[in-house]
Amino acid sequence: MAVKSLYVGNLPYNSTEEEIRIIFEPFGPIEDIRLIHSKGFGFVDIPEENVAAAIEATNGMDVGGRTITVNEARQRTERRSQGKGGFGGRRERW
Repeated sequence: MAVKSLYVGNLPYNSTEEEIRIIFEPFGPIEDIRLIHSKGFGFVDIPEENVAAAIEATNGMDVGGRTITVNEARQRTERRSQGKGGFGGRRERW
């Protein structure tokens, strides 16, 4: 069974895996849940054939007083360093 990741945004910072499991379990067995509490989002891995139905049913849902955003997770793109200033950049002394 192929699995896809859903991005779940605008979650309350105190969301638990159990709360997220209750929301997404109707769409098939959950492979994994990864919550990023400090950022208020997470990822839920569900069967690929249920992704469209899960997005349709949960996107815009109220969870803990917040309207969540649910869509198919995209691959993370690499960030290129600018090489000027900031952390890790070269700094000249005056």
